[in-house]
Amino acid sequence: MSGRDLAAFQGAAFARLAALGPALADTAEVEAALSLVSGAVFDLLGDREAHLAPGALKAGQQQFFVAGFFLVPPGAKGHVLVAEHGFPAEQHRLRIPIDIGHPGQVYASRQPLMLADTDEHADFKQILKTARMGSALYAPLLRADAMHGQLIMAAQARHTFSAPDLAVLRGFAALACEALFARNGETFLASLTG
Repeated sequence: MSGRDLAAFQGAAFARLAALGPALADTAEVEAALSLVSGAVFDLLGDREAHLAPGALKAGQQQFFVAGFFLVPPGAKGHVLVAEHGFPAEQHRLRIPIDIGHPGQVYASRQPLMLADTDEHADFKQILKTARMGSALYAPLLRADAMHGQLIMAAQARHTFSAPDLAVLRGFAALACEALFARNGETFLASLTG
């Protein structure tokens, strides 16, 4: 957690989860509900001073965050980006192959993943059109032993995320999965195949 106060972070995470329940109950549309979840993690996770550490950013880089969902439509031929925050507008509904990079690894393993420093992973693939991210989190959306996608978050500064961030992301991913299927998620996922 570097310089962050773990107790304060956990308190803020629990408070955000508690506030999210009523907000989701008032949101009928699938992507709007998912956007509430991805917006919450976008605002909450990561060491907001990580970019100040020596070596956290390379020349010309600046700290910024992205969050969203890579959902898996029927047929599992790819991931589709939805309910994103911080991504360029033209990447809405971005499609990537099911097996590409770390989203592909998470899809295959069905296990959450944290890359504190993507430079330490030669197989890291740049998905964000505008920049390579330095730290990333992935949490699968699992239901009835099926993988329906993942909630992701990334930042340009290395070591922005740590184990407590991944633990919280997993909780939000579970909530998102429930929100998806409470709103006829099968139909929404099928609509992404086009």
